[in-house]
Amino acid sequence: MAGRMEIVVSTLYDDNQSLITDIRKAFSVLKGIAVDLERDKQFDQVKEIEGAALELLAAFDEVSCFSSAIQQIGATYVPPSNNELTDFGKLIEEGIARFKSQSTSQPQNHPLFRQFKEAIWNVHHAGQPMPGDEQEEIVMTSTQCNLLNTRCPISGKPVGELDNPVRSMDCKHIYEKKAIMHYMKHNKQLKCPVAGCPKILVPNRVACDPLLLVDIEELRSRSIRASDTNVVEDCTEID
Repeated sequence: MAGRMEIVVSTLYDDNQSLITDIRKAFSVLKGIAVDLERDKQFDQVKEIEGAALELLAAFDEVSCFSSAIQQIGATYVPPSNNELTDFGKLIEEGIARFKSQSTSQPQNHPLFRQFKEAIWNVHHAGQPMPGDEQEEIVMTSTQCNLLNTRCPISGKPVGELDNPVRSMDCKHIYEKKAIMHYMKHNKQLKCPVAGCPKILVPNRVACDPLLLVDIEELRSRSIRASDTNVVEDCTEID
């Protein structure tokens, strides 16, 4: 029974993680469209995209709660001693409701929506604080990047250039897989190698989660866009 439960939970969780990844990719596409519309000063369309982004984030939270509920059931489920059939649908619904109640954030306060708003704001107001924000807060709380570190603390390579990136599920720092595996193999105290991080690394909790590749791709896209805006076009030959 335990083996069958583990297989079912693993399959459901993996499928759900794929859905979470697809939602994140769709959100990135929406953000790119909104930025282009803002650049073209089509502000009404930007508002429409903003509404769609909020709906997508609500779905993102729903699916995330489902994943958490599935994991919890897999870890805690004990078959009834009286051999009664278990209503797994009810267990999942109760789990989702429990995780929703533990989360007080709304889609409007989601870090991804903050990124969305910042990206649009920076089209015409780059370097200026968003309405309602203090400049000091922007320096400390800007969420344009979901990656805690942009270089592997061991190899020194930029995260966007890592051949096989992995992330700690506990402290969320990112490493080159070969480098971190060598580090964990030859260090008795598996403290995260990022300076100041107190977390202890657990080998089976250092992996390439589905959202890591999405985050890295977004980082690369931002870098490309930033380099494009710094190019000065030579118009001397234009009649």
